[in-house]
Amino acid sequence: MIGKEDVKHVAKLARLELTEEEIEKYSKQLDEIIKYVEQMNEVDTTGVEPMPHPIPVYNVMREDEVKYEQTKEELMANAPFEEDGFFRVPKIN
Repeated sequence: MIGKEDVKHVAKLARLELTEEEIEKYSKQLDEIIKYVEQMNEVDTTGVEPMPHPIPVYNVMREDEVKYEQTKEELMANAPFEEDGFFRVPKIN
């Protein structure tokens, strides 16, 4: 059973200030959660393989492939301002 001291300890670790009513409430709620988890531990899982996901996960990303490589001249044609083969941009103050 989860006691009030356990709730106070966890609250202290989490830097929470709880009232006595909250401590009583959370103590009962956590006790119910622990009982539910213990109930799940009674399920027979022999022969069931552990799995990281309930459904198969596939990588939908494609491999990086260069399909067309632009030349420097093609790229610089889009530059509004060019200086010595580089993009010229306004100075930021």
